[in-house]
Amino acid sequence: MINEIHIDANSRMDKSLSSLENDFSKIRAGRAHPSLLDQVTVEYYGTMVPLTQVSNITAEDARTLKVSPWEKDMVGSIEKAILTSDLGLNPNTQGQVMRIPLPPLTEDRRRELARIVRDEAENARVAIRNIRRDAISDFRELLKEKEISEDEARKAEDNIQKITDQHIASIDKSLSDKENSLLEI
Repeated sequence: MINEIHIDANSRMDKSLSSLENDFSKIRAGRAHPSLLDQVTVEYYGTMVPLTQVSNITAEDARTLKVSPWEKDMVGSIEKAILTSDLGLNPNTQGQVMRIPLPPLTEDRRRELARIVRDEAENARVAIRNIRRDAISDFRELLKEKEISEDEARKAEDNIQKITDQHIASIDKSLSDKENSLLEI
């Protein structure tokens, strides 16, 4: 029973960590990467679909993304979707191909992105702590129902704290790496 709680908590913490990494990948660090457009959705025959499902997205160079729609009548709706996204990008359409130049990051924008990254990391830490709290309450419930001894409960709580500390350290390392990549010029 204790192992099942540990395994569940560990897998939930891993999911929180991967969610944080996914969020970090959406915050650009000055280099063009196709994942910047992952959250952009386009209307395709009445249904909202991710941009990656209706076009090919490549990094043409360090500051330019190239979007090639698979159907030529999708160019207008893709352009509109990119313009209305909160990314602040302005595509240049040349026939069936869109080039999206990424503006250089200003110092103020870099600091703002670093603040956003810190907020995301703190949200992930809170999620990890909530998972720890749930696991500890499960251990205490088992103790109350006399299914485990006090020593087993204390040992299980210590183990869950170690798992929590490992995941918090991973979050801190990811945060440090992302902040460094954002603030380098």
